[in-house]
Amino acid sequence: MAYSWFKAFHIIGFVVWFAGLFYLVRLFIYHVEANQEPEPAKAILKNQYQLMEKRLYNIITIPGMIVTVAMAIGIISTNPDILKEPWLHFKLGFVAILLIYHFYCGRLLKQLAADECKWSGQKLRALNEAPTLLLVVIVMLAIFKNNLPTDITAWLIFGLVIFMAASIQMYAKIRRRNKEKMMAQTNPVQQVTQTQN
Repeated sequence: MAYSWFKAFHIIGFVVWFAGLFYLVRLFIYHVEANQEPEPAKAILKNQYQLMEKRLYNIITIPGMIVTVAMAIGIISTNPDILKEPWLHFKLGFVAILLIYHFYCGRLLKQLAADECKWSGQKLRALNEAPTLLLVVIVMLAIFKNNLPTDITAWLIFGLVIFMAASIQMYAKIRRRNKEKMMAQTNPVQQVTQTQN
């Protein structure tokens, strides 16, 4: 019975943790792009994003991580022989990468608060795709264990995930270009108006 409780809360923690990580980096993107806005909008947006990022990281993402890890320890304590399974070693390796990603996001949060972040919106969008890949691999290992499928279906699913990540990057690039074109069209009109005045 303890195993089922640990597993249920492990899944809940995992969902909360990933939701926090996905949204956190999205807020970082908006925070960085707020620098392109004129004052006072720039200051207002940056302050709001900073508040949202801090609350999300401390109130949702960190507790989600703690519950996930604590429940995983609980699962292992009910069945220590599972530590001999090769699939679990791989899964724990990917979870370690996820933990590094999590704490790196905490570092970026501090850099954004100090206005020292060097990441562009485009680079942050790419960073935002990393947990998607980790999510797919970790879930596949948890479900299939040592029988991870290597047939055409598995490769199609993997290709779909890569396609989705590339599509998001392409959409962001197109949106940025359209915004730049619109700003370029607006600037000559403003210059003409200022000259006439």
